[in-house]
Amino acid sequence: MQWRELDDEACSLARTLSLIGDRWTLLILRDCFLRVRRFDDFQARLGIGRPILADRLRKLVDAFILTKVAYRQKPTRYEYRLTPKGLDLYPVILSLVHFGDVHLAGKPGRPLLHRHRSCGHVFDPVLSCSACGEAVNPREVEVLPGPGAREARHLPPAAAPSAAARGR
Repeated sequence: MQWRELDDEACSLARTLSLIGDRWTLLILRDCFLRVRRFDDFQARLGIGRPILADRLRKLVDAFILTKVAYRQKPTRYEYRLTPKGLDLYPVILSLVHFGDVHLAGKPGRPLLHRHRSCGHVFDPVLSCSACGEAVNPREVEVLPGPGAREARHLPPAAAPSAAARGR
C-alpha cells in the first residue's frame, strides 16, 4: 500500500494518518493548540522550510482542520485557526504528549504541564468510556466489526474470517 492511498482505506486510523501522519503536521497542530497562528511564527518556532510549511498548512485547511482568517489588509495576511474538526484532534495530541512525558522526558521531567482551568489542577489525560465514565484499559476493550468494515485485514484476528473460511 502506498502512503497516498491511506485515505481510501476502510480504517479510521489509516485515513487519519493520511491527514496528520507526518512529523511536521503533528508539530504544527501542537503549536496550534499552544495558540500559535501566524505563518512566520510557525516557521520561526519549528525551523521548517517555508515550502513544506505552506504545503502542510494548505493540506490542513483543505481538510477543514484549520481555517485561514485575515488579520491584516494591504497586503492581506492570514492566521490559521483550529476549526471544530481540528479541535477534535486535541485528545490525540494530548495523548502523544502524555506518552512522551511518561516514557521519553527523562530525569528533568515534563517540559510542559497541563492545568484544567475549571478546577485548577494539573492533570494527566485519561481515556474514559463515554457510556459509564470509567477509565479505559486496552485489555478491557473488545473490537467489533462496524458498519463501515470492508476488509478482514482491518479487523482483529478473532473477528476476521479464518483462512479456512476464505477458501484456503
